[in-house]
Amino acid sequence: MDLETGVYQNSVKKESWRTVLTLAYQSLGVVYGDLSTSPLYVYKSTFEEDIQHSETNEEIYGVLSFVFWTLTLVPLLKYVFIVLRADDNGEGGTFALYSLLCRHARVNSLPNCQLADEELIEYKKDIGLTPKSSLGSRLKSTLEKHRVLQRFLLVLALIGTCMVIGDGILTPAISVFSAVSGLELSMSKEHHKYVEVPVACIILIGLFALQHYGTHRVGFMFAPVVLIWLLCISSMGLYNIIHWNPHVYQALSPYYMYKFLRKTQRGGWMSLGGILLCITGSEAMFADLGHFSQLSIKIAFTSLVYPSLILAYMGQAAYLSQHHIIESDYRIGFYVSVPEKLRWPVLVIAILAAVVGSQAIITGTFSIIKQCSSLGCFPRVKIVHTSSKIHGQIYIPEINWLLMVLCLAVTVGFRDTWRMGNASGLAVITVMLVTTCLMSLVIVLCWQKNVFFAIGFVFFFGTIEALYFTASLIKFLEGAWVPIVLAFIFLIIMCVWHYGTLKKYEFDVQNKVSINWLLSLGPSLGIVRVRGIGLVHTELVSGIPAIFSHFVTNLPAFHQVLVFLCIKSVPVPHVRPEERFLVGHIGPREYRLYRCIVRYGYRDVHKDDMEFEKDLVCSIAEFIRSGSFAPDSVNEDVVKDDDKMTVVGTCSSHAEGIQMSEDDADNIEAAGPSELKEIWSPPVIKPRKRVRFIVPESPQIDSGAREELQELMEAREAGIAYILGHSYVKAKQGSSLIKKLVINFGYEFLRRNSRPPTYVLSVPHASTLEVGMIYHV
Repeated sequence: MDLETGVYQNSVKKESWRTVLTLAYQSLGVVYGDLSTSPLYVYKSTFEEDIQHSETNEEIYGVLSFVFWTLTLVPLLKYVFIVLRADDNGEGGTFALYSLLCRHARVNSLPNCQLADEELIEYKKDIGLTPKSSLGSRLKSTLEKHRVLQRFLLVLALIGTCMVIGDGILTPAISVFSAVSGLELSMSKEHHKYVEVPVACIILIGLFALQHYGTHRVGFMFAPVVLIWLLCISSMGLYNIIHWNPHVYQALSPYYMYKFLRKTQRGGWMSLGGILLCITGSEAMFADLGHFSQLSIKIAFTSLVYPSLILAYMGQAAYLSQHHIIESDYRIGFYVSVPEKLRWPVLVIAILAAVVGSQAIITGTFSIIKQCSSLGCFPRVKIVHTSSKIHGQIYIPEINWLLMVLCLAVTVGFRDTWRMGNASGLAVITVMLVTTCLMSLVIVLCWQKNVFFAIGFVFFFGTIEALYFTASLIKFLEGAWVPIVLAFIFLIIMCVWHYGTLKKYEFDVQNKVSINWLLSLGPSLGIVRVRGIGLVHTELVSGIPAIFSHFVTNLPAFHQVLVFLCIKSVPVPHVRPEERFLVGHIGPREYRLYRCIVRYGYRDVHKDDMEFEKDLVCSIAEFIRSGSFAPDSVNEDVVKDDDKMTVVGTCSSHAEGIQMSEDDADNIEAAGPSELKEIWSPPVIKPRKRVRFIVPESPQIDSGAREELQELMEAREAGIAYILGHSYVKAKQGSSLIKKLVINFGYEFLRRNSRPPTYVLSVPHASTLEVGMIYHV
């Protein structure tokens, strides 16, 4: 599967109005599903326990005023006008902000970073030399010097990530449960409580069970469902305003917030935890930025989503302002304000909209876990790409079933929207606080604005969010403990995995074999060289891994062409195909030793094995060809101490360079175009494949390079063997008790139960050799 071409075509979107409006329409289903279903439960959660609806209407007007200004200040002002501009080459979300800061402040959580990574086009984009203000320069240098601050920044990003995962558990539960609660007006209370939970659970099980089919199979329905839902709630809101209370617009004045707090006092402050739910899903505008453009998301929100939500909340308030005593116990809620004849159609649309909103947050959870895993902050999991055309649509089986079990546990355990709302509200506001903190650093370090802008941003939005955060946190025992416990568990897993990964890499670096030792063995390396290509997988970007010396010490034979292969992630969303490979010689040319570093962004798709093998061999061949006539083309800045590396693209990215074709031995085609020469491998007994390199006529390559290419073809034809390290990590003697627990039990348990690296999954078992080593870290 190769999604690379599509990624880079999509990243440069044509800004024609037709394209923008199409993207704006599509964003309704993906981005705004969660936010648009919030009217289902906001008023119900707010009036559940802390405050009572009275005939003076001060409470309902005060809540409406809070909802209006919260929607205006947070999603509209903060996200649409400010945060959306802080994209990482078109990508958004907590990790995108962290990645942006890493590049500007030269802070990196990845141990195997290189100077060459800073030469990537997407790495250099929008990076200035130094912040303009002296305070900004001091902040940048302080971050670069102090490891404690770097770790704090990483933990802050991980906390935001953990809360997003928590939101992925809580949002489907509260959305579906609130939609199903419309049944309460159609049956008695005794029957209703036995129907509501099972129906919600059945819908949730169906939702998670269908995930493996991929969003694209039902994605065409998402935008129409949300569009119909928004038109439905806005038209009902307009009807309720006109029919029940045309003067409800007066409650939009901030004065009603003051009257509300003056009357309700502590109860009013605690009820902010319910009001907060009106902005749940706002973070999706930023997190899903990679699939759309900034302009399309802004147009969709300002022209349709925002006015529809305001009308819906005003309509509910208008209805409730004229209905203080209702015979049913279900006094406050969304369905009470729906005209009786429309309740069943609205119930169906609400359930569909809730499913769409839940789908969006589940997909977002998969996406952010993939980003964490790519950057070494989450155990490796199986990632299934559900669409060969649309980038970023993935499915993670283990996470999907875990989310389903936890979601059902929340639904069955709480059985009411109030506790679910308390839990969901805390998760939502924590993510927003993390975004505010990271954005303040982006303003100074990346945008190079005055420090006072950053302080003003933190003070204004941080104060609003801190008010809501305290109102949510005070309800710890009434449900808010759930996201805290979930986030704590996921944070421990992430930190243990990241710590173990760092220690393992440090052991590799400390125990790597020097190049001099290798060169002292001579061209044969002191061992028997057999036909074929040996790929030694390593995390190291320089030096010879200890696993290689461990192997040749015990089995003194190796392949005629030896490639030390490092597949690594870099802190950018995507690496362009023409910058995918870094290739270099290790030692003199006659040793036939190469180092190849394959670089992926945290949102890139890893290729399957056959296509990857072809690209790998082709990149080495192109390196040999280009090195034969342009020795000065090697970038000196890309170098570590022992080898020089050259940037080489994939086959598709250098059409004018060397190309490789593989045919069955009995199906060899005629020679290629007249302007190309072909180097054929010599005949062998019963070859599996005949390999040929198609070399451009000009410039000419020397005889040494031609001989090297021929040997590479012979080796490719003989086959590729994969040498993989299988490491057992243990804490060294004298380590503290905490370190022993973390490494010997925590990290080892996660390692045993996580997936092997992506490339290991696609490696043919018949061609694989695992070399075991114990790492004492």
